[in-house]
Amino acid sequence: MKLDLSGRTALVGGATSGIGWAIAKTFAQAGARVVMVARTEERLRVRLEELTNGTAHEHDAIVANYDDPDSVLTLIEKLREEAIVPDIIINNAGGPPPGSLTEAERDEFHCALDRLIVASHQIVQYALPRMRATRWGRILNVISTSVRQPIEGLGVSNTIRAATAAWAKTLSMELAPYGITVNSILPGATRTERLEQIIAARAAARGIEKRAVEEEMLREIPLQRFAEPVEIAALALFLCSDMAGYITGECIRVDGGRTRCL
Repeated sequence: MKLDLSGRTALVGGATSGIGWAIAKTFAQAGARVVMVARTEERLRVRLEELTNGTAHEHDAIVANYDDPDSVLTLIEKLREEAIVPDIIINNAGGPPPGSLTEAERDEFHCALDRLIVASHQIVQYALPRMRATRWGRILNVISTSVRQPIEGLGVSNTIRAATAAWAKTLSMELAPYGITVNSILPGATRTERLEQIIAARAAARGIEKRAVEEEMLREIPLQRFAEPVEIAALALFLCSDMAGYITGECIRVDGGRTRCL
């Protein structure tokens, strides 16, 4: 079975590293035109060159900071100026810094809400007229297994990630009549910069080696390893293909069996 995205335009957030970069590469290899979005211009330039050299398609890169609603509006204006309207939207952004919920400041919630929900909402609103007109669209959120089982030490992230899942579920019900699917991937511990930050924070808080934290985490995962970003990208490719047209409103875990609930 070949999953083909030829003729589709995919906007990928957080596209210069980790899961976002893996999705950008996977979608480009499947024939999509990829619009990479990230905060750092230099990293975007390097990644765009890699993507363009690796495929025979035209791709784009736009700098935007999802923490800042005005920056997202500028992103949308650039898309409009260049007549780029995505068929596929990958809502992917780094989580809030680790920390307990009781110690969290008000601004941390505001920042996380802008980054993980408001930015996604603005981009979706821009793309919806065309998606509705063509009766085809894919909106995919990369969230976290904390939606199902809160993760210790990620107080703000647990809270806002769950809100993101609720936003996506509501959106899926509103858009289903137009043939637009909305789903969420819930990655478990995945080999990314974010995972390294979490491990380092836990080790520092307890005064132990990072390796000891890693071993503790691995003991909680039945498959006894961390995921690779490309494994998350593989599911993203399927969910954004024509083959997954009857799947919507779902939160799908990719966590090596770690989450204990059904």
